[in-house]
Amino acid sequence: MLEAAPLKVLLLGATGFIGRHVAARLLTDGHFVTAGVRDIASIKRRFPEINAVQLDLNRMKSPDDWLPLLAVIDAVVNCAGILQSGAGQSARDIHTTAPVALFAACERLQIGRVVQLSAISADTDAGTEYALTKKAADDDLKGRKLPWVLLRASLVYASGSYGGTSAIRGLAGFPFVTPLVGDGDQRFQPIHADDLAHAISACLTRDDLCQQTLEPCGPETLTLREIVQQTRTWLDLPTVPVLKMPERLVRIAAKVGDVAGTGPIRTTSIDQMTYGNIGDPIAFQQIIGFRPRTMAEAFQSAPSHVQDRWHSRLFFLRPALTIALVALWAGSGLAGLLNPPADEGRIMQALHLPMSWGSPIGIAFSLLDIALAVGIAMGRAGRLLAYAQIVIVFGYTVGIGFADPKLWADPYGALLKNIPVLAAMIIWSALLDER
Repeated sequence: MLEAAPLKVLLLGATGFIGRHVAARLLTDGHFVTAGVRDIASIKRRFPEINAVQLDLNRMKSPDDWLPLLAVIDAVVNCAGILQSGAGQSARDIHTTAPVALFAACERLQIGRVVQLSAISADTDAGTEYALTKKAADDDLKGRKLPWVLLRASLVYASGSYGGTSAIRGLAGFPFVTPLVGDGDQRFQPIHADDLAHAISACLTRDDLCQQTLEPCGPETLTLREIVQQTRTWLDLPTVPVLKMPERLVRIAAKVGDVAGTGPIRTTSIDQMTYGNIGDPIAFQQIIGFRPRTMAEAFQSAPSHVQDRWHSRLFFLRPALTIALVALWAGSGLAGLLNPPADEGRIMQALHLPMSWGSPIGIAFSLLDIALAVGIAMGRAGRLLAYAQIVIVFGYTVGIGFADPKLWADPYGALLKNIPVLAAMIIWSALLDER
């Protein structure tokens, strides 16, 4: 039997939405936590007490890759996960290949406890890459001679949000109407991240939970409509009419997010949501030994603040601003190629540059504008592109304004319009953080 505390725990996914709550709970319970993360500086800023090791689950493909990390570890908690593959992230590697190699290494070293966090909807019938890759690791773990615990959780929420819960908050903060997928009758049993973290901590020390599959879920079944409405009430926003969005239309928007590799809605999230996220709350409560809070109870204990309303209102404005910036740069680039400015010679003269440079420089900047549009649309190098936009627009404004000062007084605001454009780009750069 494992001692109650302290344990040396290897935690994967510690910088994620759920992983942060688990890390906080394990530290509170007196355990020594080693976080396997890609960004050590980030986790150390959040949790100075944590021991951090750098690893990329896309590359941890052999038990030998894990053995050095497990040499002084008593227990392992795997909270790592992504919605779907993209931008150098492989769902199969993160959900299946790396965990299976980890479980084999744990079996070889006879690690005292392995807790695997999965989802109720991680079933073959769900058919998504997320579900199939998660289930493959779950099945592998259940076949091993290890003191394992498999947790298949329902919708996890908290006072913060990420991914699907951020989308719910965005729907709750939508102006004038509350958009929902279809009738909004998709059912969930939401569990607060702190209650889930409590359960995970208990799974590390209780022998009666070994080699069991639990379904952490809240005590009530709520539809998506009810969850969004409760979230809107928590945000202190008045009730507005519901707008039923055809699922086909929502899926088209999700396809755009899939292609771009980013966005508020993805195909996998729609599929997992419609598949079902219902467990047996009574059975879970009896096994785990405590009753998770209802959403209303959790919200009451952590009232919202103005920044929560900001986030909810900005959630769908960020992709709208992204689309606007793509249109700006694409339009600017095409206009420069198809209709070069007639006064480029005068601008070259004012800048003391050879007249012959005007056309090549104009073409180069037009192609740069189009490249920026493509990069933003594809969701690549967001922070770098944000800075690049700001520098280019600022440099263009100052340079052209110096070369032709009369443009500052142009009645159409040829240069003055760049001031709000710069502000929009700075705001966009501030909205890029996902976690």
